[in-house]
Amino acid sequence: MPKFTRNLSSKVGLPPGTLLHVGDTRADKAYISVANYDGDGYTETKDVPLGDLKKLADMQGVTWIQVQGLTAKAIEGIGQQFTIHPLVLEDILHTNQRPKLADYGDYLCVIVKSLTVKAEIDDYEAEQVSLILGPNYVISFVESLVGGEDVLASVYERVRGGRGKICRLGADYLFYALLDSIVDHYFLVLEHLGEKIELLENQIASQPRPELLQDLHELKHDMLYLRKSIWPVRELVSVLERGETSHIKDSTVVYLRDIYDHVIQVIETVEIYRDMLSGMLDIYLSSISNRMSEVMKMLTIISTIFIPLTFIAGVYGMNFTHMPELEWEYGYPMIVSIMLFISLLMVRYFRQKKWL
Repeated sequence: MPKFTRNLSSKVGLPPGTLLHVGDTRADKAYISVANYDGDGYTETKDVPLGDLKKLADMQGVTWIQVQGLTAKAIEGIGQQFTIHPLVLEDILHTNQRPKLADYGDYLCVIVKSLTVKAEIDDYEAEQVSLILGPNYVISFVESLVGGEDVLASVYERVRGGRGKICRLGADYLFYALLDSIVDHYFLVLEHLGEKIELLENQIASQPRPELLQDLHELKHDMLYLRKSIWPVRELVSVLERGETSHIKDSTVVYLRDIYDHVIQVIETVEIYRDMLSGMLDIYLSSISNRMSEVMKMLTIISTIFIPLTFIAGVYGMNFTHMPELEWEYGYPMIVSIMLFISLLMVRYFRQKKWL
């Protein structure tokens, strides 16, 4: 389950622009690869030294610089070569950022949360993805190291395979494709959580148990985290699809509108799930209350049945000498029969009243 805050105390008192990594995923080294492509070909360079990045980015065509693993040294080196503002570099290393968009003239910076389903732990994981769009290049920063699950892998395969429009259009279309891949993974996470919510709902309705309350609270926490991570994406995509930045061509704005529709759909699903979970809590409390009422009703009926029986037993349990029934040969079976008759009569009455 992702956390809302991560090691924020380490930033207290430091001046703006201080490059300090904040987050759970720490890397000793940043793995950098550079892919360059145009309509005629594709080249890729892996494990690129920091000093060669600018030279590779100036090549003809579109250049995609992939940075996996965040270290202060690598981020600072990339910032120096591409003249990236220190506050942007700080935001990239501070992985608890609210999704945001910033236009610095020469480049565009977008920071979003990527979500991936982890089947082996029956949960999902979140990490920060930062994208910088320049005139002919895109730089992507992800927390996960090489070998981890990368939400951008599908875009990489399309670029490497030379398939589709992505290989014929500019860097802004690559930027769109990366953002689209991130948003598409939101649907996978919501589908996974939707199955868990449906299962929990059935369990609460059929057999409410105290341990289900913990699962319910965890799912509510997940919905709050998703809301915090996805709602701001609507704002930044809205700015992009309205064409308020010169870095996005008109031909790409149409595709960004599709992302905006997807984000709206994701937000609506999150709100529906939140309402369902709130209703499930009410169902759980009502089920527990009804179950307690049924138990109390049964105990009350049993107690009511035994009231006349206790009275009869109490009368003939008194130690008076002159009680004729005590000397009667058939006194005991007669009293037992009367008790049984009274009990059956009361049970029948309760059934007629539908109290049983």
